[in-house]
Amino acid sequence: MSPRIPAIVLGGTGYVAGELLRLLATHPHLDLAAVASDSQPDEPIAQFFRHLQPVLPHLRFAGHDEVVEYVTANPVTAVFSAAPHGVSAAMIDKLLAAAEQAGTQPRVVDISADFRFRTAEAYEAVYKHPHGAPARIAQFSCAVPEHLNTLHTPHVAHPGCFATAMLLASVPLLSLGLVEPRLFVSGVTGSTGAGRQPTAGTHHPQRHSDLYSYNALTHRHAPEVRALALEASGVDADLHFVPHSGPFARGIHVTVQAVAREPLTSHELVNALRDYYDQSVFVRVAGEAPRVKDVVASNFAQLSGVAHGDSVVVTCVVDNLTKGAAGGAVQWMNRMLGFDETAGLMQAAAGWT
Repeated sequence: MSPRIPAIVLGGTGYVAGELLRLLATHPHLDLAAVASDSQPDEPIAQFFRHLQPVLPHLRFAGHDEVVEYVTANPVTAVFSAAPHGVSAAMIDKLLAAAEQAGTQPRVVDISADFRFRTAEAYEAVYKHPHGAPARIAQFSCAVPEHLNTLHTPHVAHPGCFATAMLLASVPLLSLGLVEPRLFVSGVTGSTGAGRQPTAGTHHPQRHSDLYSYNALTHRHAPEVRALALEASGVDADLHFVPHSGPFARGIHVTVQAVAREPLTSHELVNALRDYYDQSVFVRVAGEAPRVKDVVASNFAQLSGVAHGDSVVVTCVVDNLTKGAAGGAVQWMNRMLGFDETAGLMQAAAGWT
């Protein structure tokens, strides 16, 4: 049996970090060695994430210096960053610089937005602040695992949660030449997508039993999706995205609508999607419309499609915390370290939440 590899989580107190800890606690090849939080040093993780107490009863949050020690003392480490954008890049840069000096080889999956764009200028145009480590950008690839067969960089940036669902739905349409390169997207996300710190828009009495749009046509995932869809499909498509806040905790439902290049039936569309994702374990294509509860708390995405006249619609559901963030990151790390892509990720959806 090959030795288990130490896993490290940066930015360990948010919802995505909590989901990472849940997945890593039972991973067959990774040992959760340290969870970095400068705001909660030496505090029990189970005190912050009470649902993890049965599987992580003794682990405590570590300071950044302790994390650096792990990276420099072990020949290989699996590093996941769930730190906020604008913070993550500098933290990763410090770790990688220490590893380079020590001659060790950590592999990094960044779940923040810091390495999703090809240039610092593209990042800064969207996020309105300087990039924290522009010299590291070339060391990262960004894609959903299903859209990049061969990795040519040592590290990966995971697309955003909305972006994951939009890419899974739209890239087959563009790659197969089924639609005109103009996409209209409506998406609904659960409240965990807004992060752990409550705001007026995420406060339960405001969000419960309500549905509303926000950042219509200006959401920051739109330029990310357009760039990543171009890389995956070779097609530069116009993207018109309207996100919505849904009255549930976790999950994303995305609807992509476009104009068909040639007439096709719903049956032909669904079969095209099935063929496209035939080798993708975590993408399921069904004849009926997918539901968020079909995927919550799992790393699975579910798609379906309808064609009528010259209109094509593809719907996609994912769990924003799992397939859209932590689970997709573990999926990438499995591939980067030579494990089976499904390791630690084959849990079925909860079904009732």
